[in-house]
Amino acid sequence: MSETLITFELDGNVALIGLNRPDKRNSINDALIDALRKAVQQAHEEANVAVLFGHGTNFCAGLDLAEALARATGQIKPPRKRKRHNWHEVFDLIERGPIPFVAALHGAVVGGGLELATAAHVRVGDESALFGLPEGQRGIFVGGGGTVRIQRVVGTTVMMDMMLTGRLLTAPEGLQEKVIRYLTPAGEALAKAKELAHRIAKNSVETNWMIVNVLPRIHDMTHDDGLFVEQLNSARARPPEAEARLREFVEGKAKKIQDNQS
Repeated sequence: MSETLITFELDGNVALIGLNRPDKRNSINDALIDALRKAVQQAHEEANVAVLFGHGTNFCAGLDLAEALARATGQIKPPRKRKRHNWHEVFDLIERGPIPFVAALHGAVVGGGLELATAAHVRVGDESALFGLPEGQRGIFVGGGGTVRIQRVVGTTVMMDMMLTGRLLTAPEGLQEKVIRYLTPAGEALAKAKELAHRIAKNSVETNWMIVNVLPRIHDMTHDDGLFVEQLNSARARPPEAEARLREFVEGKAKKIQDNQS
């Protein structure tokens, strides 16, 4: 893994993955995507939860426009055959992989940076965060899954307004539009994200997997199909850990009732 573009650290069973191009506002190029893929896959193997953040004063300013221009002018040779977008592959590894991701957001969270952020399952923003989709003003279109992820988070009308006008959402507006679920003072998003990640890591691995994989798929199903898949998952054989957790809760609750009655 490139230590220049992506940092990786284990904090107990939580992986800390940092975008590390601060001089470029952590803009995304192919090399960063390749390094991010390796870090995400390492987190899948070594951690139960991951935190995604940006080094420097911004989370991510989106697409590296210099690389995009080089590609548009033929300076970067296109592949011989059309293949799946590398951003789609990596962001899906985050959104639909085996572990939950918490994103800590600050500064610029625009374009591809917002697409990356919405691949995470829980998002924390600090007061410096600004959310935008400037593709309309750049003569391009979203390409990192934004039409799916961002639109589902904020709705079509909000996303359309952001793209057509270039409007930036402030952190409080991001909270209102559900881009983020938690808002912190400036400089405190990462600490809050770590706190949430460690809380999430206390859940069973199996339950976390179902929450981040089954829940969004049921969202796309019909009513009857959704209930059927819910039943399949809730009725599946429970691992010994689940039995131990249930027993601990039941016996602990019974003890509290007895103590209150004495």
